[in-house]
Amino acid sequence: MSGKTMRLENKVAIITGAASGFGEGMARRFAEEGARVVVADLNAKGAERVAEEIGPNAIWTQTDVSLRSEFDEMIYAAKSAFGRIDIMVNNAGFTHRNGDMLGVDEETFDLITAVNMKAIYHAALSVVPIMDRQGGGVILTTASTAGLRPRPGLTWYNASKGWAITATKSMAVELAPRNIRVNCLCPVAGETGMLERFMGADTPEIREKFRASIPLGRLSTPLDIANAALWLASDEAAFITGVALEVDGGRCI
Repeated sequence: MSGKTMRLENKVAIITGAASGFGEGMARRFAEEGARVVVADLNAKGAERVAEEIGPNAIWTQTDVSLRSEFDEMIYAAKSAFGRIDIMVNNAGFTHRNGDMLGVDEETFDLITAVNMKAIYHAALSVVPIMDRQGGGVILTTASTAGLRPRPGLTWYNASKGWAITATKSMAVELAPRNIRVNCLCPVAGETGMLERFMGADTPEIREKFRASIPLGRLSTPLDIANAALWLASDEAAFITGVALEVDGGRCI
């Protein structure tokens, strides 16, 4: 990287759900571009692995994003290690299995809303005052194409992602005077731990059906999402706020 300015140099980023999938992709890509990264995940072993592989510019925390107390611990760890917080990525997510909307039990519904919706509220309460004091920052949420173009079988998950998109747009307008940009990503299904739940079952036939609905002819990858996140988090996107960026190979057209 000699001679090239790294896009997130001297920035500190917290990424939830970073032990695997899209979050791991973001953690690695952000670090490559100079960021110091907090790898947060409920899966402590996975978070530790990712942070150790990134090296001295990363720490890990075991974090349940549905709980404010654990958010506070994560923020404390980030500030203790790196002194500031420039980028907050709400990436952790949860879904019910693809199927009849009436077959989703209340416990699962509550977990979906806690992880996909309430965690964004926890994040805002935690990081907005810090970013305000620092003169600005970036909040980025992993939403979904499901929030823009919902299909049958994932109704309550779809609804949670629609909520995340609306929250993003409203936060963007309200926080703009504080120089805090708020955006979200809308990935199509990708090779992550939740893919089987999205599809209902993982068979070659069902995979082909999903691929056939994507004009570019493939599922998303963690690198696809990480590169989009990198741009939105960087100063190259300094005039971009309130956007729900489709990273979907044309799926939403």
